Amino acid sequence: MIKDGYWYGLPLVLIAGGLMGFWLHQRSLFLLVATIFFAILSILVLNFFRDPERAVPAEPYAIVSPADGQIVQLAEEEFESRPVRRLSIFMSPLDVHVNRAPIAGSIMAVNYKKGTFRVASQDLASIENEQNVFTVEGEQGVVVVKQIAGLLARRIVFWKRLGDSLARGERVGMIKFGSRVDVLVAPTVEWRVKVGDRVRAGSSILGTTTPQT
Repeated sequence: MIKDGYWYGLPLVLIAGGLMGFWLHQRSLFLLVATIFFAILSILVLNFFRDPERAVPAEPYAIVSPADGQIVQLAEEEFESRPVRRLSIFMSPLDVHVNRAPIAGSIMAVNYKKGTFRVASQDLASIENEQNVFTVEGEQGVVVVKQIAGLLARRIVFWKRLGDSLARGERVGMIKFGSRVDVLVAPTVEWRVKVGDRVRAGSSILGTTTPQT
């Protein structure tokens, strides 16, 4: 579990425990309902911050998913005046929210952009929502990842710094409470997934690329 989960979840556990103690003495329906509410809420919050181990594919040219969730869009567009292919992943509050590196390489750019908080599944979220954009460059070329805030997700966390070296599938950050992650790759990359597929961070192969020459 991510350590932040304890800061969010343990107070709720303590509240639920305290309410249970009061209920045992007073047997009030209100206290029973409140106890159940906070118990369920604490379970959901602690579950949100889970951080399971993942088996990273050994396929040498694989681009792995940086996020858990459902693929909501595949598109062709431009990024910084060059053509790219974009894949968008919607992360519900029930998904694991730890983000991982799609390829091995070094972080060549990190750019945090202020913006709106549209529903993360909307197309405009990729452009207008608050987001952290980082670029990884390695033997496979360049992959750009956008951590995008959503309607509920107002906190983007990025644990790495410019110049850091990453292993494929390495943990890099998270987005709290529902969000979206975009992956931008070269037009030569062949996707191995389609809209509607569910993917897992660090273990699902999105597509394949070739070594940079």
